[in-house]
Amino acid sequence: MGRWEPDARGRMMRAAIELFTERGYEQTTAGDIAGAAGVTERTFFRHFRDKREILFDSSDTMGRNACEAILAAPDDLAPLDTALAGMVAGGALLTGRRDYSRQRAEIIAANPALRERELLKLARLTEGVAEALRARGVPEPTASLAAHTAVSVFHVAFGRWVGDADAPDDLADCIAEAAAVLRALT
Repeated sequence: MGRWEPDARGRMMRAAIELFTERGYEQTTAGDIAGAAGVTERTFFRHFRDKREILFDSSDTMGRNACEAILAAPDDLAPLDTALAGMVAGGALLTGRRDYSRQRAEIIAANPALRERELLKLARLTEGVAEALRARGVPEPTASLAAHTAVSVFHVAFGRWVGDADAPDDLADCIAEAAAVLRALT
């Protein structure tokens, strides 16, 4: 595949997932990914800081989408419902990417350093959600509790979505189901 082919970033992401699955994360280099995607290693580093970032590429966009939805939510929505609406909006980025998400989750689960990175990204998402809720005027500790709860619901729903063949096809439905289970706990 020539370097002039479109969607170099997408090709590198797909190549990385394939190589990480076949060889393992530790045994795959940035050069391997670039070669499999038909680009130079220099092109790889123009798109990604390191090979880890391929797996976490959409985290910031997901967080931005969640926070924008929280800020745009109706004023009469309860804080937890507002935060959950943000999780649904952030999760919409994964629409049509269930297989990719499943493979990514398996790669991360197999590597302790990647699991740690995933937890850091979830913590950053939680902070962003809490900040967006506070910007809406939600006081503490309500903003922090709603943010932590919504991100936990998202995390549980995502795990079911990628790990359970009987889970709904739509991540938003998994989020709604997990939120209903949470509400039934009280």
